[in-house]
Amino acid sequence: MLPYDVPNQLGVAMLNQNLMRQMQNKLVKIQEELANQTVEATAGGGVVKAVATGQQKLVSIEIDPAAVDPEDVEMLQDLVVVAVNDALAKAQELASSQLSSLTGGMKIPGLF
Repeated sequence: MLPYDVPNQLGVAMLNQNLMRQMQNKLVKIQEELANQTVEATAGGGVVKAVATGQQKLVSIEIDPAAVDPEDVEMLQDLVVVAVNDALAKAQELASSQLSSLTGGMKIPGLF
């Protein structure tokens, strides 16, 4: 007699396989949703606005013409960096919150 129940082991393996398939399907759905969701961040009181997707891809940057001072280009560059970094941080938070429903709150490297 074998020390384990072969049919029962096969059933558990099939159940695990089904669970993995369901998780993969949910992950694909979440990734698709994140691609269509956007976050927005501003800097300098709103003179620079950056928009990014939930997949942390920069979609647009808007700069109010009043923020363009040829004598102070560095200030505008700093505002752009601040707005972009803030938008990407918000996109990361959005992805983390949506993926946490899949991972049960566990931080899995490479997912977010």
